[in-house]
Amino acid sequence: MSSTNHEGLRREIGVLGLAANTLNRTIGAGIFVLPAFVASFLGETSILAYLFCGFLMMLIMLCFSEIGSKITSTGGAYAYIHAAFGPFAGFLANTMFWFVGILADAAIANAMADMLSIYFPSFSEIIIRAIFFLFVFGSFALVNVLGVKHGDNMVKINTLIKVVPLIILIVAGFWGTSMENLKWHSLPSISKLGEASLLLFFAFAGGEASLNVSGELKNPQKVVPLGILSGMGAVVLFYILIQTVSQGVLGADLIKFKEAPLAAVANKVIGSFGSTLMLAGAVFSMFAALSGSVLSYPRVIFAGANRGWMPKIMAKVHPKFATPFVAIISYAALDFVFSISGGFKQLAIIASASLLVVYFGVVAATIKLRLQEKGKTEGFRLPFGVGIPILAAISILWFLSNLALKEITSLVIFLGILSVLYLLIVYFGKRNNNQV
Repeated sequence: MSSTNHEGLRREIGVLGLAANTLNRTIGAGIFVLPAFVASFLGETSILAYLFCGFLMMLIMLCFSEIGSKITSTGGAYAYIHAAFGPFAGFLANTMFWFVGILADAAIANAMADMLSIYFPSFSEIIIRAIFFLFVFGSFALVNVLGVKHGDNMVKINTLIKVVPLIILIVAGFWGTSMENLKWHSLPSISKLGEASLLLFFAFAGGEASLNVSGELKNPQKVVPLGILSGMGAVVLFYILIQTVSQGVLGADLIKFKEAPLAAVANKVIGSFGSTLMLAGAVFSMFAALSGSVLSYPRVIFAGANRGWMPKIMAKVHPKFATPFVAIISYAALDFVFSISGGFKQLAIIASASLLVVYFGVVAATIKLRLQEKGKTEGFRLPFGVGIPILAAISILWFLSNLALKEITSLVIFLGILSVLYLLIVYFGKRNNNQV
């Protein structure tokens, strides 16, 4: 029998569920096109960008592991930032986090429909796309309302299915790899490595959203570090192997297939069936990533409603299924609206920059809470004191410094709007309390 937390939610997700959702949320459509883009920057030394980004992301996930094993309420990154820096920082993190999720979902849903339109031209029509999006998000909402265990099982199954085509590609690719294609003839410049890493970094992002269901993890002190680190470790391994076989099979020709490099690799080592398999794999990979989103991000809205930053109805828990059903339905509805509107594209810049800010907030929260512990040892603890979080903070600041002026300006404006919104919520909240 699963236990129920103080928020009325059931703790039913274990290590495998968290690891699967971390893998599922991170490996989306990007890996099906990234090998050629990274190769255009670094050529045969592309693997360096993956090693560099993988190392930096593991530093960040180590911080998530420590703080997530101690703060076990629903909300993930938002909950950690709120606990360390108070309601204003918490409000900013909460709003940025679920809004970023919606923008990412809308982009993924449209990419999935675009890919399906290659074989089914009717998916180019807005009515067909709308019906398709309604079916996808409606189905995910229904499954997750019926219980977190159902949503967790769906993510596990989807994750298993989505990695099968990639495993087939890796195995077949190694048989078709030429060692000559993997030889390094020179080292890349620091600037080139930086450009490629900035592009690649966001392909490693997304796994942190799996911790949004932290209030529904069975044993957070154990499940958080094991689940998030094993999931992200699997991501890094998959990415490195896929880039290696892509470079090994196609060599210098890899950069000629920027639209579908993995399909080109599969076509060469398997045949025409291989390219079809990669296309199907890409579509299902996006489908699976969306299933993970509808499991994870509504919990952030639910947590925000519990704090008074969202309408109180968003904090309602289903009396039978013990799920935040209003938040789930609302999030899926917003996913649907943004997916059919197309207007989200101009906000993609804000989404990427906001995610870096949230990462920095979690790392800073890890440092602050560690310094306040005064000898406490409960939960997962990183070695070397605050050394790892400091390295993670430096890496995030480096990525932020590489953002274009347009991206930084958009982020500042977005934070300014959210700050005004927070002040209004606080003002009207106090006014209503005084009138009671």
